Amino acid sequence: MSILNIVALLGGLALFLYGISLMGDGLNMAAGDKVQVVLYRLTSNPLKGILLGAGVTALIQSSTATSIMAIGFVNSGLMEFAKAVSIILGAIVGTSITGWIVSLSFIGQGGGWMSLLSTTFITGLFATVGILLFKFSKNKTMNCVGTVMLGFAVLMYGMIAMGDAMSPLRESPLFISLLTKFSNPLIGILVGLAFTAIIQSSSAAVGILQALSITGAVPFSVAYPMILGIAIGSAMPVLISSLGASLNARRTALTHLIADILGVVICGSLFYLANAFVHFDFMHAIMTPISIAALNTVFRIATVVILAPAIGLIVKLICFILKDEPEEEVPGDWDLLEDRFIQHPAVALEQCRTVVNSMAGYVKENISDALALMHGYDEVGYNKVKSVEKLVDQYEDNLGNYILQITAGELTQGQNDDVHQFLYAITDLERISDYAAHIAESTREVFEKDIPFSDNVFKEIKVMERALNDILDITILALKEDDQILAHRVKPLDERIRRLCAEMKRRHIIRLQHGICSRQSGFVFNDLITSYERVSGHCVNLSLALIALDQDAFDKHGYTDSEMAQKDEDYIKQLQKYKKRYAFPEIDAEGAYIDN
Repeated sequence: MSILNIVALLGGLALFLYGISLMGDGLNMAAGDKVQVVLYRLTSNPLKGILLGAGVTALIQSSTATSIMAIGFVNSGLMEFAKAVSIILGAIVGTSITGWIVSLSFIGQGGGWMSLLSTTFITGLFATVGILLFKFSKNKTMNCVGTVMLGFAVLMYGMIAMGDAMSPLRESPLFISLLTKFSNPLIGILVGLAFTAIIQSSSAAVGILQALSITGAVPFSVAYPMILGIAIGSAMPVLISSLGASLNARRTALTHLIADILGVVICGSLFYLANAFVHFDFMHAIMTPISIAALNTVFRIATVVILAPAIGLIVKLICFILKDEPEEEVPGDWDLLEDRFIQHPAVALEQCRTVVNSMAGYVKENISDALALMHGYDEVGYNKVKSVEKLVDQYEDNLGNYILQITAGELTQGQNDDVHQFLYAITDLERISDYAAHIAESTREVFEKDIPFSDNVFKEIKVMERALNDILDITILALKEDDQILAHRVKPLDERIRRLCAEMKRRHIIRLQHGICSRQSGFVFNDLITSYERVSGHCVNLSLALIALDQDAFDKHGYTDSEMAQKDEDYIKQLQKYKKRYAFPEIDAEGAYIDN
């Protein structure tokens, strides 16, 4: 084999690997964002998990990618380890689809109309149509289909190049002698394992074996042990991806290796044991790309059929190998923000949504706790508010950094909208939590300095607190459910809260003038009122973000507060409702309640 043949072989291998990657990317995009999201939603039983794992792997052309996603789901707590086992088994079957795609290179050699199925015709057709769709179609889905077709064409050209480069080997006594050694099951398995571990792709390893078979020098006795070794080697990149992950995520990665090893041991042992007695005639049969694809698929299906009923035993075995270990509790659900999901924006943004909602829950709880301190101050409650405020700061930092990593990739318009929404949300939620701490600090000052407030002040504060709790409830529910109707109800309630704040200031001045409240209370009272107003204002900001994104207005019109506040009939109706719900009793000229 000359230097020219070696360079051609390496070039063909490079094209082949790139074609697989290009096809996977195109299929992934064409299938839509939900291809990853459903992976952890539709695993209610093992059969569904196996079928889903096989289907997703066939779509994205990578059992490694499917397994890594499953590891990410387990690591983030979204999927139980036992359910991930079925996904892994499905991926083992799904990866064999690439072999059938590659085997098309062996079709159409009979002449006549069959030449329309030849490698040259199919590859040329796919390359031509693919580049036209990719370059000139304005439809996003058609662009993705073009990418898939180009990937297929590149893959097939790589296959042709490898076949041509290895064709001289059919006359090489050294090559034939070397292949004879691979017929030793142990050597063949080790060679297949090592080769797959190096190129990090079982699909590519099988494809190269198919290209090698075009020389007519690969018998069944060589192909079978190499396919067994390729199966084990495919687990290597999955194991590497689990380094530093949680215990159950490492168990999930180990499942891929254990399942492959069990499949090889069981299928290999049964086959070679039977051959020792029967002496199969086909052991020396020359393999073709089609027969190798069939052998690979049959072996993988057999592995899954044998192991599927024993999923429970596999789980116990893995748990025995990787025993439970004490894990440090983390206050926030940061493990949902999996780095493994960055390459799958749809899943990563779903995780962000979950964590943003969790952050919103903490913020709501923190405001309620801070407001409650005014009616029963204690250090435990104060420290809790301060502690949760720091936790919310961590939410903002972790979410912000994670979202920025997501934006480094290519996103759809809908995904960009989600990014904008989450960035606006975490900023306003963090500021609301800051004001929870401010309210707690003001309350602490009231009790430490024994600053007197009249009973009427506390009654008015209770009305204000009800309004604040309600505006937070409405805003956070609108955020969680992306509810535009609720989002439009925030602004009129904010207007009511601002009027109440202004009225509280006016009444407090009257009380100060008539000695009902001490002058010492004036400063801390104003601080409280300011915090109330700011909390309400950030709720409006959150609702603005939801409404503006719904109307695609951020970049086009700069959707402003004044535009949102157009007082249509519904706005006025809501404002009147809030006016009745949140009202202070009338006071006389000296600030005393008239109804007292």
